[in-house]
Amino acid sequence: QVQLVESGGGSVQAGGSLRLSCAASGRTFSTYAMAWFRQAPGKDREFVAARTWSGGRTYYADSVKGRFTISRDNAKNTVDLQMDSLKPEDTAVYYCAATYSRVVITDLSVESGYNYWGQGTQVTVSS
Repeated sequence: QVQLVESGGGSVQAGGSLRLSCAASGRTFSTYAMAWFRQAPGKDREFVAARTWSGGRTYYADSVKGRFTISRDNAKNTVDLQMDSLKPEDTAVYYCAATYSRVVITDLSVESGYNYWGQGTQVTVSS
């Protein structure tokens, strides 16, 4: 089992920045990749960014490419999401997810491929 706990959400004005953190514990050695998804009110959950746990390969949704950066902090055993140039449409609950399934990088955007999920953290961007 892998336990995931998100932190760092909050409210910010458009153009601002936030950094989300996902603390992983448990059998993290079995993790192949971790990702961030988000769900806005009234919408389906969507992929944001993913990173392979050991290799450091990353993959981003087009809507956040160039603005968001996913990274791993080895010392803290966290996967972070640095969000810059935030827009009101980035408002959502952000979820951290982990998978032990080895798939091609583009398949890391598929929600059903993830085995473990955090509880989510709210991000609100005002105009």
